Amino acid sequence: MGHPGERTFDRTSTAAQVVAGHDLAGREAIVTGGASGIGLATARALAGAGARVVIAGRDPASGEEAAARLRKETGNDLVVFRRLDLGSLASVRAWTRAHVATGRPLDILVDNAGVMAPPLIRTEDGFESQFGINHLGHFAFTTGLLPALRAAGKARVVVLSSRAHRRGDVDLDDPNYERSPYDPWEAYGRSKTANALFAVALDAREFGAGITANAVMPGAIMTGLQRHISPADLRAMGWAGEDGSPAAPAGWKTPEQGAATSVWAAVAPELDGVGGQYLEDCAVATAWTRCDDPPAGHYLPYARDPARAERLWTLSEALVSP
Repeated sequence: MGHPGERTFDRTSTAAQVVAGHDLAGREAIVTGGASGIGLATARALAGAGARVVIAGRDPASGEEAAARLRKETGNDLVVFRRLDLGSLASVRAWTRAHVATGRPLDILVDNAGVMAPPLIRTEDGFESQFGINHLGHFAFTTGLLPALRAAGKARVVVLSSRAHRRGDVDLDDPNYERSPYDPWEAYGRSKTANALFAVALDAREFGAGITANAVMPGAIMTGLQRHISPADLRAMGWAGEDGSPAAPAGWKTPEQGAATSVWAAVAPELDGVGGQYLEDCAVATAWTRCDDPPAGHYLPYARDPARAERLWTLSEALVSP
């Protein structure tokens, strides 16, 4: 993977700045949720550097439109859309089988798609939607693509987590809210903790095969992720304009800035052989062991606990098995 020398980036950096000078020609990348928001910005940066980019998402109309837009913007004709429903294990299995059957090695996988704070909805497989889509869908998707990732010889997996992981550790005894009362924000936080733990376990298991996996905190960005939040709640949190429509508060990132750490995780030469980490603002974050709320650049230790990560892997494997 061609690259320039090591450079320093920060929270204001954009995906385009991070990828500048990298040559990804001949490389294959998949971005889930790549039709909008930070997923689209991630796909644009990778395509602009010459990678073959597969956008995986639920809506064919927006997905095909995004792929066509990126082909035009980047001059890269190797940008395609393939429909994927992460809330359906049948869809995930069919997608990964078809991709592996092509025989193409997979160099970069960005597990970017997600849902935030919906009411209690269950996937077609019976999982609480945030745990089911944000974590289990990506778990099944990524493990299904392992043959292609291993074939690359030196692949990177980027799993989107969030600062919301501080809202709660994964409940390994009741992950789908079958016995406990449902709280949409707690459930979102737990799913983001699961994303971080998944990166830890995946890296530990596949490092010997040349695969590194890292979790990414993209920052606060106003995207379609907020679609399930009511106008009243948006206003209460300061996430709405005077007319009640979603509006980014001061200090939030643009989608292009939000995608920067995902792209950094995918291409940075300084991350060669580095995995199982939590990344934020184009840097490796550190654990926060005090009792107060962690500042930027820090994560709560349970989000990288290797024993918890292994237990979650075992549980996830059992839940997604046919």
